[in-house]
Amino acid sequence: MNRLAAKPGRPATTARRLRPGHPWPLGATATGGGVNFALFSAHATKVELCLFDPTGRIEESRLTLPEWTDEVWHGFLPDAGPGLVYGYRVHGPHDPAADHRFDPAKLLLDPYARHTVGSFERDALRLDGAACRFGADTAPHVAKALVAGPDRPFPGAMPGPRNGRAETLIYEAHVKGLTRLHQGIPAERRGTYAALADPRIIEHLQRLGVTALELLPLQAFVDEPHLIEKGLTNYWGYNPINWFMVEPRYAATADPLAELQAAVATLHAAGIEVLLDVVYNHTGESDGQGPCLAYRGLDNRSYYRLDAGAADGYANLTGCGNTIDASHPRVLQLIMDSLRYWVEFVGVDGFRFDLAATLGREPMGFDQGAGFFDCLKQDPVLAHVRMIAEPWDIGPEGYRMGGFGPGWSEWNDRYRDVVRGFWRGDEGLLPELAARLLGSADLFEHQGRRPWSSINFVAAHDGFTMADLVAYEDKHNEANLEGNGDGHGHNLSWNHGVEGPTDNPAIQAARGRDVRNLLATLFLGQGTVMLAMGDELGRTQAGNNNAYCQDNELSWLDWASADTDLIAFTSELAALRRAHPALRRRHFLHGSVTAADGTPDVQWLMPDGSGPGPDDWHDPDARAILLALAGDAPTEIDDDGHPSLDARFVLALNAGTEALELQLPPGNWSVRLDTSGAATTDSLPARAVVLYQEGARP
Repeated sequence: MNRLAAKPGRPATTARRLRPGHPWPLGATATGGGVNFALFSAHATKVELCLFDPTGRIEESRLTLPEWTDEVWHGFLPDAGPGLVYGYRVHGPHDPAADHRFDPAKLLLDPYARHTVGSFERDALRLDGAACRFGADTAPHVAKALVAGPDRPFPGAMPGPRNGRAETLIYEAHVKGLTRLHQGIPAERRGTYAALADPRIIEHLQRLGVTALELLPLQAFVDEPHLIEKGLTNYWGYNPINWFMVEPRYAATADPLAELQAAVATLHAAGIEVLLDVVYNHTGESDGQGPCLAYRGLDNRSYYRLDAGAADGYANLTGCGNTIDASHPRVLQLIMDSLRYWVEFVGVDGFRFDLAATLGREPMGFDQGAGFFDCLKQDPVLAHVRMIAEPWDIGPEGYRMGGFGPGWSEWNDRYRDVVRGFWRGDEGLLPELAARLLGSADLFEHQGRRPWSSINFVAAHDGFTMADLVAYEDKHNEANLEGNGDGHGHNLSWNHGVEGPTDNPAIQAARGRDVRNLLATLFLGQGTVMLAMGDELGRTQAGNNNAYCQDNELSWLDWASADTDLIAFTSELAALRRAHPALRRRHFLHGSVTAADGTPDVQWLMPDGSGPGPDDWHDPDARAILLALAGDAPTEIDDDGHPSLDARFVLALNAGTEALELQLPPGNWSVRLDTSGAATTDSLPARAVVLYQEGARP
């Protein structure tokens, strides 16, 4: 090729010509005889394919895509192949009042790109950056797409070990934060995809009984302009710019995709599934003042939900400046193609959808029969992978808890709040607590849904860690440089009389017991358990409940300071749950199925052994309740077609400040687990969770 150095705004010329090519598949597809380029834009007037040298620094040519079929611009470049570096310049009206924001000076990333050369420099992202102005060329400042070879399916016919849903134990973690400070991992691998497969990490997860590792976003993302202005970065990753690319900042090698695939394969071999936290509700282009990196310049009116009443024209149902329009057929196609890619070619076993209510919004509002849900249900690749919804957004009627259909699990914030409130000592919570401990049938028992539909959690990446929950009454987000104005103020937390760290041994002991109470409540109730990274070893964020921009020791897991006794306690809880089907039933319990002696499969009891009446349930001072599980009641059939029988258990919770006399049902009972160390079969200690088991221990 004859390469000429390009002058600013004008690339060198070449003799290359495009043939018509095909409008499918979308993206850049190497065929052996060349590369087919296909790009959706319903409102563009011209699309230029821009070719760059291998470094991505020199724009060598601009070739106009010659055909437009079904709103897809396309062309075929002969004698080209993998490794070609490219981007798009898209022409059309620049009329924000009419929701058109075309600017051919902006070099745009292909939404179907698998790899890139270069990065999105801060000048292209800053609100005051010269590259953000209309007519300013962004090519020197943005990542370029790299034509990839054929996608290679993930090894194996089906991804993952396919653990049973009732047996699922999810561990929510951050790729970098999980391993960055682990001294046992070679320094060059810490904080990377490769480190996820380190034997030390896998051993820790297996000890905890983890069956599914849920990773915070790792699809390519960019930093928000307001963080750049403050010298901070996006740590959590909820600001995507491409839904196919593996985020390169977590790679130890030059091939993030291969590195992640290898880690997934190793985790699978250890019996651990991999779930991805995905963000299809908005993009990193932010609001009307944000950068033009891809979708905005490709076809603003198609990709985004718009609002004529908003100052910048964007519907902001996400709190992130823009909202993806998943009801548009081409946008929906992009999302579905992306999801299939991560399953078929990366090997992941399921997804947790951030602000999932947004994906179910049709023009008239949220619809359980929205196109997105219909597409998932009938898709041969996606119909049987795990789907977890964060069941809300910030738009009208955006709280949709229980509104996702069969096959879905949902983050249950009502579980989180009632468990926190109960152990904080709030009044009148027994009825709500009872419903949540039995899997939230009031929310999920419809359309054949099961207790695993409820993702039970006390802490997650967003909010206080479990250790901070019992050490801080107020958030302390000063490090985020927003005047402590960010983050949720309703934390339902308590500090035992001192805000933050203390040397007082009595307060330290009380906090340690309450963390164990929270963990025991979480593991011994019905539904799916989700444990946040580090809560098993006492991780703190110094009271920061919104550490999305803290890519440092504040957010990274401090293995050197791990509470080994707490790890052992958490592992004991997991082993108990794993060994006893009575603690993780596949069906909802209602007391309607009885054992041979007539004992109901589930009973609620007061500490004195009586059944609670209306006055007991609604007593504002009530702080204790017992849950009796008749594991020998044939509530369900196991995989071999036999009744799933187990020992009998009584789960006792006392959030009060005084020990209570206890009357257990008739039987030979023993203490199986005790957070206080002082429980007996006739005394329930204060501030304690106790699990009693009848008969010999297995």
